[in-house]
Order: sequence, then C-alpha cells, then structure tokens
Amino acid sequence: MIIVIVIMSIYAIRHLSFTMNRTLGEQRIYYQDILDSDLPFVSIMIPMHNEELVATQVLDALLRCDYPRNRMEIIAINDHSTDKTAEILERYRQEHPIIVILSRLGDEPRGKPSALNDALDIAKGEIIVVFDADYIPSKGAIRDLAICFKDPEVGAVMGRVVPINTKSNLLTRLIDLERSGGYQVDQQARHNLRLMPQYGGTVGGFRKKVVIDLGKFDEFILAEDTDLTFDLFIKGWKVVYANRVECYEEVPENWQVRSRQIKRWARGHCQSMYKHFFPLLRSPYLNFKEKFDGFLLLCIYLIPFILLTGIVDSFILFFLGEMQIIYSIFVFLFVAGYNTFGNFAPFYEIGTAALLDGTTYRIRILPLFIFYFFLNIWNINVGLFDATLDRVRRRRAGWQKTARFRRNAET
Repeated sequence: MIIVIVIMSIYAIRHLSFTMNRTLGEQRIYYQDILDSDLPFVSIMIPMHNEELVATQVLDALLRCDYPRNRMEIIAINDHSTDKTAEILERYRQEHPIIVILSRLGDEPRGKPSALNDALDIAKGEIIVVFDADYIPSKGAIRDLAICFKDPEVGAVMGRVVPINTKSNLLTRLIDLERSGGYQVDQQARHNLRLMPQYGGTVGGFRKKVVIDLGKFDEFILAEDTDLTFDLFIKGWKVVYANRVECYEEVPENWQVRSRQIKRWARGHCQSMYKHFFPLLRSPYLNFKEKFDGFLLLCIYLIPFILLTGIVDSFILFFLGEMQIIYSIFVFLFVAGYNTFGNFAPFYEIGTAALLDGTTYRIRILPLFIFYFFLNIWNINVGLFDATLDRVRRRRAGWQKTARFRRNAET
C-alpha cells in the first residue's frame, strides 16, 4: 500500500509541476516565426481503411493548405477498404495531380505501421507529415510543421489535437477536456522543460531518412507513434511540440468504441514499454531528467494496474484484520478520486487548459471523470495483459479501426 501511495504521489507531483510551468514558467519559443522561402518537399500520408464518411473532408482541407504545390504530394493509402473509399480517392486523383494513391489490397497485413512502411517506399519528400483520415487540418498546418525541421536536431514534430464533435454527448465533452489538458498543458510543458514531448502519430511529421535508418515502423507494435518517439530520443534526436498547429478530429461518440480505442492504445504503449525500457535507461544521448520523464511516460499505462492492486490490497488487509472497514472504504475512494483527478485527467491541467483556451465553463463537468476511472482501469488492464502475451508469444496484434460518426458530427 505504501508503494502504491508513493507512485501515485510521484505522478501527481509530475502533473502539478507541468501545470506550474505552463502558468508561471518561461514558455519556450516555437519555430513558426521562422521566415524561410526554402521549404522542404513534404509527403503527406493519410492511411485509410473504410473511410468513406470522412475521406473528402481531409482531402479538401489539405488541398486548401497554403503550402507550395510544387513542394508537396498527398499519398492517400487505401488499406484494404471494402466501402467507397477507393472510388472517392480515384475521383480526387483525377482532379488533383498532387494526389497519389497507394492501394494495399493484397495479402499484406492491414494496419497503420504496415501502411506507412509501404508509403515510405514511394514518398518523394524528405519530410513526412501524417494525418488520420478523420482529421481536418488548418490551412497553415503543413508549413508550421515543416518549418520545425530547419532545426537539425529535430527528428519529429507533433501538433495539437482538438475534438470537433464535442457537442454530441457527455463522452465527447469529457474527451475534449482530456485532450485540452493533455496538449495545452502536458505536452507544452514537456516541450518547455526540454523533456520528452510525444509524437502522436497524426498531426505530426518526421524525417523520412531517419525513420528508414531506424528500420521503419515496427509492425508488431500497435502504437507506432510511441515507438517512434522513444526510438528517436534514444538515438539522440528530439521531438518538439507545436501547440499552434491545431487540427480537428472526430472523437468516439459511444463508450464501446472508446473502450476499444483505449485498449488498443494501452496495448500498443505497453508493447513499446517492453521494447524500450532498458534502451532508454542506457541511452548516452539523454540526461537524467529526460530519462526520468521518459521512464514515467513509458510506465503510464501501468498505473491502472498498480491502482487496482491498491484497491485489492485494501480489501485483503481488511479480511486479514489489519484494516478497519472505514479505512478500506477510504482507500478505495482515495484511489478512485486520484485516478479521476490526478492521473488520466488531472484537474489542475484541465483547469489551466480551460483558462488558457478561454473556456472555463467546461470544467463544470469535471467531477464526471469518475466514469473514466471505471472505464480506464478495466480497458487498460486488458491492454496490458494483451501486450504481455504479445511479448511472450511474439505475436502480431490485429489492427482495430475506430468507428466513424461524421454523419452525426457538427462540422
């Protein structure tokens, strides 16, 4: 129980320090103010599997971007789609020469890591920018991402994700709060403090040559973004966060879809944890502060398991006569309350993000994050269990696509 409390306290202090830095600390200058007409050639990749509901929006948004047409290409990856995605892509290709279609319809494994690896073989750009199919980037997003690579130490860059369908129901509002705290405060603070901001797999970019030299994406790991983040840092590259580069996404609108998404994230992240744990600690390119932050980031999906052991431990102590019933209930409420406000959705980060965004009215639903506790503690433990079996059996995890709700979303 003491170990559980110590671990909980470490993560609570971590979130608090990030919040204090974002509100009172010096904010690190970003690259968007750099003026340079010598822009790199950019290959924009959009992995798609049955994306007929959202394909036109992301393509239209990219075609409206203000990046020079002669310095970009759009690679739309049709990854074993069985709906009208192929027809939509072909129509856009005929109308816009900068669009290239990569069709993956054979026996190759489906999934984002495999799709990106195939696309790397045909990409002309020295910089790769990736968007998921349900995302709608702003006009200046490509330039603001590409300009970061003027810094020779930068291996990848990540923009900010903003939900677009927040008014759909309670779940989308909760995810919106979670996103705001995670990006506006957590990611920005790690960027300020020169720790380990995370490349998120979409609304981001990376150097093609670096990823190819690393052996491309590991197709056995679901979280290719986390895997790339730690590959880069361990090899001496930096990942930067671009808070100004906002891109709008569609978030799940029902709890079942959200549960599958969390399981996939937890499974992929834990796969990366098993792969990078010791290489992170041994890396000669990272200082102690970066390694400690990376260690806490790697182990973040272990926290629900640790919290669950704390709850179980309180009941075991009660039945052994070592703890009175009132203390067992208190421990349970404390652990549940911590997970609600101090781990996945730290209330101080969310409150600060709402203040910075000028939307403080949103925090009125903050206590309802208690539902997230019960959702996450089960789904993340399932993901951890699956990742452990993947590691032991060296099995390939099947890719699970997140369902789309664009018909019901306000766009």
